Amino acid sequence: MEDRFCTAADGTEICYRVLGRGHPLVLIAGLGLQLTSWPQPLIDGLLERGFQLFLIDNRDVGRSGRAAGPPPSKLSFLLGRIPQEGYGLSDMACDVIAVVDAEKIACAHVAGMSMGGMIAQVLAARHPDRVTSLTSIFSTTGARDVGQPELRIMLNMMKPPARTRASAQKKFVDMLQRIGGRSFEVNSAAWAKYAGDAWDRGAAKPEEGVARQAAAIFRSGDRTAELATITTPTLVIHGDHDPLVATSGGRATAAAVAGAQLQIIKGMGHDLADGVLATIIELINSHCKAAQPSSPPS
Repeated sequence: MEDRFCTAADGTEICYRVLGRGHPLVLIAGLGLQLTSWPQPLIDGLLERGFQLFLIDNRDVGRSGRAAGPPPSKLSFLLGRIPQEGYGLSDMACDVIAVVDAEKIACAHVAGMSMGGMIAQVLAARHPDRVTSLTSIFSTTGARDVGQPELRIMLNMMKPPARTRASAQKKFVDMLQRIGGRSFEVNSAAWAKYAGDAWDRGAAKPEEGVARQAAAIFRSGDRTAELATITTPTLVIHGDHDPLVATSGGRATAAAVAGAQLQIIKGMGHDLADGVLATIIELINSHCKAAQPSSPPS
């Protein structure tokens, strides 16, 4: 479980972990989430099915490097006036390339959740020779008419940031309870532990990294045309009750990628609840095994 480090093309230091042996599978976390955000039962299930897992702290969170300069203000997000200076999803995709290059991996399965799904999509579009299969989990295309959050969720996200470890735990669990699905209970104790550990592991003022990551999504705009160039076998997973990234985002993603499979999970929201993990593990496993060569690459 040691943290490893490599340097991205633009000099940003990227933190990651490598677990197990077998077919390489990169897991890319969502907005503001650290590599420790993937639930342990999901990690264990994928390791048991013969994958070597690469978990990444996206730039600006966890132990990866921070961008210079102040983050965009809340007003700039409300007005849709995000400065063009700064990194985008393509830079974050190159961070993933830096990780697999550091580990001498020629080609890997890639799965991402939410913003991580967007990064995975860009990676498959721009570096098709490095991606064996793509799994996009409750993500979207960047088009303004799909995948939009409910107003109540947007308003909640505009609240002041947490200033203590305890308040960070409470704030994180509260958000998950708001964006969770109707049929699967949020594991509050597990997510509170994650949020506390993330507070200890991350840098000061984590909200600044979240703002810069959100700006990267805005800068990247509508990626529908780029998704149409993807030839990598693609699986899209989404819940039918997602208040943060509406189900239309998943449907649009699958429609944009030729031959993509779409799996809508009834009652699932915008979280990896305990009750959906077994289903997601089997979906990822089946998809990857269908796409991969008969033996793991050296």
